[in-house]
Amino acid sequence: MTFAARLYPANDLASAYGMVNAVVTNDLNGRGTFSTTINGESFTGEATRLATSSSREGVANGAGNRGSYINCRYQMNSATLGTGQCKLSNGALFTMHVGS
Repeated sequence: MTFAARLYPANDLASAYGMVNAVVTNDLNGRGTFSTTINGESFTGEATRLATSSSREGVANGAGNRGSYINCRYQMNSATLGTGQCKLSNGALFTMHVGS
């Protein structure tokens, strides 16, 4: 399954980037891929559900092609919708909305 994700600025550093689109794919076995482009830098990485009592929680991390990185934590509220937060290596914070 492929999910669209939208990252909305949550601090002054992120406001310079505006709203950012991302894509999360899920292989339905607790793993998947994560990708986005922020300020011309392409980030790719992995999305994984946490092995806790709630399989709705997960993390998504991406490495940028210019040396930056992004870390996200999210919780799925249903099979196709979720929310979370992402932080860029420069301190920019985003609120993450997963799904359509």
